[in-house]
Amino acid sequence: MLYILFRYLLWPLFMIIMRPQVYNLKGLRVKGGAIYACNHLSMLDPVMIAFLSPRIVHFMAKKELFNGLGKVFFKGLMVFPVNRHTADIASLKRAMEVLKDGKVFGIFPEGKRSVTGELDELEKGTAFLALKSGAPVIPMYIDPKCYDSMRFRMIVGEPVSREGLENLSRNEMSDEFTNRLTAAFEGLKARLEGMQ
Repeated sequence: MLYILFRYLLWPLFMIIMRPQVYNLKGLRVKGGAIYACNHLSMLDPVMIAFLSPRIVHFMAKKELFNGLGKVFFKGLMVFPVNRHTADIASLKRAMEVLKDGKVFGIFPEGKRSVTGELDELEKGTAFLALKSGAPVIPMYIDPKCYDSMRFRMIVGEPVSREGLENLSRNEMSDEFTNRLTAAFEGLKARLEGMQ
């Protein structure tokens, strides 16, 4: 399996070059289906998370990468395509299958934007998956400066709360859950900045 091969062959090099500093790494040690949700800065983000996670992580990537040999390569890395600009039902179903099988699904719900801004389809999709599957959503925040300094820094938060959502409509549940996830990102950002 290409994922396993890359992970173990490149792990020593990763440790030497990036010298990862991760707070609350134990927060990734969850059982059963789970969603890792993280801010997105670089194409290296999923690689870093895959190296640090104690479990195999399945990711989405923009469909444009799945041309020619890219399809075989990314499939071997447990990545499947998504159309980021529409409600891609096929990709959401694929992600749901991953979660139902008790596996970990990784997503960057705000694309390459910062932790603020209007909701896009990925953010709505993350809320849908979380609420439909019941899988815990583990928020993570990567330091935007870490690739410049070549010192990878990340903080892992606690699962996003679903408390009080049961009395809301479907749309209200989705919006409120997304707001809670965004607030979790902002809280992790503040905590990480305070540790510098």
